[in-house]
Amino acid sequence: MAKAPGLKEKRAASLLRELISEALGTLDDEVLRGLTITDVDVKRGMYDADVYIDESIYSPEEKKEILNHLKRASKVLQGYCLESSGWFKCPKFHFKFDDRLQKQQKIEELFEKIKEK
Repeated sequence: MAKAPGLKEKRAASLLRELISEALGTLDDEVLRGLTITDVDVKRGMYDADVYIDESIYSPEEKKEILNHLKRASKVLQGYCLESSGWFKCPKFHFKFDDRLQKQQKIEELFEKIKEK
């Protein structure tokens, strides 16, 4: 069973969310500049981090293009985070679109339907 993230992982995730957003703004890539990072989940040992992106305004084709651009820019983003944080190592980023908001809205809609009955 996986343990809940500790304070060290939570701090690292918070800093990474800031740094990745900053780094995206410095890139010469119009596709990546406007992305909103909603959350970062650092895994034990700081070897991996899931980076969640707001998906609300993107079509499936745009999402695919964004993920391709992020894959190509990943090393640059990691370098920026390493340099800015002063850490010895930076986790490998795994980019994902954050669908939690849509799931929450669906649950709320279901509760409204139940409430009406």
